Amino acid sequence: MNSLDKQYINLLQDILDNGVVKKDRTGTGTISVFGRQIRHKMSEGFPLLTTKKMAWKQIVTELLWFLRGDTNIKYLVDNNCHIWDGDAYKRYLVTAGVTTQVETLTQEEFINKIKTDDEFANTWGELGPVYGRQWRNWDAIFDAGVDQIADLIQDLKTNPDSRRMIVNAWNVGEVSLMVLPPCHYGFQVYTRELSDDEQRARCHPTTPKAWDDLKEFARLTGNSVEEAAKAAGIPTRAISLMWNQRSVDTFLGLPFNIASYGLLLEIIAKEVNMVPDELIGNLGDVHLYNNHIEQAKEQIGRELSLEERIELASKDPVFDPGDFGVGEQVTDEHCHEICDSYSVPRKTREPYKLPIVKLSSGHNLRAALKGNLNEIDPNDIMLINYQSHLTIKAPLSN
Repeated sequence: MNSLDKQYINLLQDILDNGVVKKDRTGTGTISVFGRQIRHKMSEGFPLLTTKKMAWKQIVTELLWFLRGDTNIKYLVDNNCHIWDGDAYKRYLVTAGVTTQVETLTQEEFINKIKTDDEFANTWGELGPVYGRQWRNWDAIFDAGVDQIADLIQDLKTNPDSRRMIVNAWNVGEVSLMVLPPCHYGFQVYTRELSDDEQRARCHPTTPKAWDDLKEFARLTGNSVEEAAKAAGIPTRAISLMWNQRSVDTFLGLPFNIASYGLLLEIIAKEVNMVPDELIGNLGDVHLYNNHIEQAKEQIGRELSLEERIELASKDPVFDPGDFGVGEQVTDEHCHEICDSYSVPRKTREPYKLPIVKLSSGHNLRAALKGNLNEIDPNDIMLINYQSHLTIKAPLSN
């Protein structure tokens, strides 16, 4: 069951129904609510919305950019990811406009120059000490930095019940140096031991040692069950991730954030041999920009009329008009039920089943976690069985 899309659609409706009008730094204007939460069980599928088509490769590229510890948009631009173009260009206009006497470039010219001129990219592609710097090299400007991701992995492997497994992007001393202060400013992970029932359900019957046999084997050999399971490559713990977000561009940004942290949870879980469990987002100022309201209504969708549903049903190769019966005794609800039997949706954007993500067993994911710049390959992250409704375009406010 896809409860994620339903939660998201309900959040859009919540903002439309209860949002208050607020001004914002971009000058666009918003309607906003405060203090909401998204919860998703990873066992139900990968959290990528299906009620509109999502730019999966851009999501992967941006997360790998964070994990690289990179703060320059060149990597993003070279990989056709343009999420941060507007922020870099805005900084360029503000700075170049007062420091040079030459006419400034258009945004298209600016991005092309980032792509083709390394010296220009080194100067103008920098965003300041944003996410990647804080994740991988906290306080790097002043001293040897702290690699929060490496420390997190180490804690998960050596002290998985710790309550201090937090990665923070809100570095108060450096916020003013960033082109944009972090919107999602920190995350925490939590692990628990899998129950016996969960373990039995996960152990494939063809494995050399099913869970009960593994427990007996551990007893006979004098090892702990955890040690025996580790030797057999069987996870004994589940891992959850909760991120905190101060500012939520609900139409464009939040779907990216959900999928990005879902992917981060999958990557970390694979590295520490745990089972991805729950993904939780704590959301502060949850808003829709004024120029996203119609798009939000489109994604929420509307109920299809009976005539529209029958027309869709008629496209089925085995459609039989006689199924709908004749006479006054045939009610609209009966006809709707017949349309249900043809798997015709009741709404214009009814959610599809969530996809799954498969991570390669190669070295590149570990390289990503280590921040090795030249060994990260987005193709090591595969999206499988993703079905969605059409893209809904909306302008990005910078």
